Amino acid sequence: MRRRTLALSAGAAVAIAAVGANIVTALPASAASGCRVAYQVTNQWPGGFGASVTITNLGDPISAWTLVWSYTAGQAVTQAWSATVTQSGSQVTAKNAGYNGSVATNGTASFGFNGSWNNSSNPVPASFTLNGTACTGTVTNSPTPTRSATVSPSPSSSSTNGVPSDAAWVATGAWDQWTNNGYTIINDVWGGGAGPQTIWARTGTNWGVVADHPRTSGVKSYPHTGKTLNRTLSSLSSVRSTFNVTVPADGDYETAYDIWANNNAYEVMIWANQHGAVGPIAESYDSSGAVPSARNVTVGGHTWNVYRGSNGANAVFSFVRTSNTTSATVDVLAVMNWLRTNAWWGDVTVGQVQFGFELSGTAGRSNFTDNSFSLDYA
Repeated sequence: MRRRTLALSAGAAVAIAAVGANIVTALPASAASGCRVAYQVTNQWPGGFGASVTITNLGDPISAWTLVWSYTAGQAVTQAWSATVTQSGSQVTAKNAGYNGSVATNGTASFGFNGSWNNSSNPVPASFTLNGTACTGTVTNSPTPTRSATVSPSPSSSSTNGVPSDAAWVATGAWDQWTNNGYTIINDVWGGGAGPQTIWARTGTNWGVVADHPRTSGVKSYPHTGKTLNRTLSSLSSVRSTFNVTVPADGDYETAYDIWANNNAYEVMIWANQHGAVGPIAESYDSSGAVPSARNVTVGGHTWNVYRGSNGANAVFSFVRTSNTTSATVDVLAVMNWLRTNAWWGDVTVGQVQFGFELSGTAGRSNFTDNSFSLDYA
């Protein structure tokens, strides 16, 4: 049986509490170059914190970068994304990833990380060095400048290790998230025994993951995009969504909407496609697996088998499409109103509406791509 919790929402799954941003702007420079660094503590919780770092190159174009700083209160980096970060004592060294080493004049490179702290003090670093030169905020030219006319490469759709070279955001942390144009994307690696998973995005509606999870029992992750509505069902006149995805030929996964209502008392899953050893939560099971509570229900523009059950924390209703599809339009409001009409729930308050890939296992390193997505409501 699947046991799901909602990452970064109300309840025990929430470990991160947003705090006021602590930003230090250090003004670095190197020979024949200059740069600026913005270090921001994005969130903080007992024993841990998240941070983002943005480097602005003020001088000649560079093809690789190494940023170094030191902590003064015993902080330690525990995981990082979009950079290779190591630490020796109090000194931290961050080196570019394969896709963000080239930085044009006035261009930027960003990375992020999670760290630990002592719950007493978490001061930001006082200074940085970039490529071995102290950060001063001035542009220092060589005595005989030899600046070449280097043009930054234009974005392309080529990829490195499954991550497009024109991705605007790349991350590997379990709870990493990015908000763009009203959509929030979350890596959401929440299950036990998970393998590595990298999430990337061009926009909030064009994103994907590269995952390598063992094909053992239990859900490993639910990378997704979505919006928070916080509207009563009766106040909604329309909730419509479209999607187009590319999924691998093998693995244990489904492409699904995940809708949360009444402070997560209810969870509604809408399965568009599935493959392998996955199945919905149900009230009863037979030799074939979960037994539907309603069969061949046509609502929202599609035909579903509908299941109801509980994961121990909330009621779960699952609409499983009777045939797989990777591209469709769904009248989400009609699906939710079917539950109300059939007295499975009442005039609930709809919280988050999410869409993504629920992964139990992959056939080796696999790519899942949300080519396009929309969610509109009124």
